[in-house]
Amino acid sequence: MLNNKSILITGGTGSFGKAFTRYVLENYDPRKIIIYSRDEFKQFLMQDEFKQYLDRLRFFIGDVRDKDRLRRALEGVDYVVHAAALKQVPACEYNPAEAIKTNIGGAQNVIDAALDAGVKKVVALSTDKAVNPVNLYGGTKLVSDKLFIAANAYAGSKDICFSIVRYGNVAGSRGSVIPMFHNIIRSGGTELPVTDYRMTRFWITLRQGVELVIKALEEARGGETFISKIPSFKVTDLAQAMLPGCRMPEVGIRVGEKLHEIMVTVEDAPNTYEYDKHFIIYPQMVWSEQRRAVPTGKRVPENFSYSSGSNSQWLSVEDIRELLKTIDLEK
Repeated sequence: MLNNKSILITGGTGSFGKAFTRYVLENYDPRKIIIYSRDEFKQFLMQDEFKQYLDRLRFFIGDVRDKDRLRRALEGVDYVVHAAALKQVPACEYNPAEAIKTNIGGAQNVIDAALDAGVKKVVALSTDKAVNPVNLYGGTKLVSDKLFIAANAYAGSKDICFSIVRYGNVAGSRGSVIPMFHNIIRSGGTELPVTDYRMTRFWITLRQGVELVIKALEEARGGETFISKIPSFKVTDLAQAMLPGCRMPEVGIRVGEKLHEIMVTVEDAPNTYEYDKHFIIYPQMVWSEQRRAVPTGKRVPENFSYSSGSNSQWLSVEDIRELLKTIDLEK
C-alpha cells in the first residue's frame, strides 16, 4: 500500500517519526519519506542514523505554523502523518498561546495544505489527554481532533480523507514514569515516588503505535478514530517491577494529571465498534455516501468506556519486568 508512495511526517525527528520511518523503510518500498520538522540538529542526527536510506529520505526544515512552507513540502505527497505538537503538559500550561498556535493553528494549516496539494490520506496522532481534557495540552488536542474529523466535510470531489489515531504515553517515552524511575534507580535511589497509589496506565510500545497508524492509512474512509486494545498496569506494580521491595511514598497527583487514561467515553459508545486488536470510533456525520465508513466490527455495549482503570487486560509485576527488557532507556 505504501510502495512507490510519497509520505510526509510532521514532527518527523521525534520518537514516533523515527520509528515510523524505519518501519516503512523495512517493510515497504516508498518512493520517498519527507521528514518535516523545526530542529536542524535533530535532522542532522537522523540523517546519520538513517544514512543507508538517504536516497529515499528528504529533510525539510519547517514549522506547522507556516502554511506556505507546508504547501511547498506537500507537493507530490500521497500520505501525511501529523505527529508534530507541543506535548509537555507544564510547558503548555505556562505557554498557552504557543500551544494553541502549534496544536490548533498548526493542525488547521496541515489540513488546508493537504487539501490544496491533493494529498490522498492524512492521519493525525491524538492522545488520551484529549478525552475529557483536564489540561491545556489535552484541550488543544481535542480541538485538533475535531478539526481533522471535520476536514472531511471540505474534501468535496477531492480524493482525500482525514482520520485519527489515539493512544497514551508510549512505554519508555521521554518525560514518562518509566525513565523517571530508571533515573532514580541509576542514581542509587532506594524509593520510587508514586503520585497516587490508585494510578493506572495503558502499556503501548512505539511499534504498536506505528502499526496502528499503518492500519489507519490502509483502512480509513474519513473521520474514524482508531484505538489499540492494549493492557493496563498499576503504577505501584511498575515500581515493584523496576525496584523490588522498594518504598513507594505517595507524593500527590500533579496538576493536569489523571488517575486513569481514558480512550473511549460512555458518550462515544454509540459510535464505537470493537475489532480483534482495536476499536474504531466512527464519525457521527456522513459527508458523502462514497466516503461512508461501514462498520464490520461488533458495536460495544451502550455503557461501554475504555479506561486503563477498568480494562479487562492487566499486566502483572512479572509481565512488566519482562516487557521492560525490550525498552531502551539509555537513549
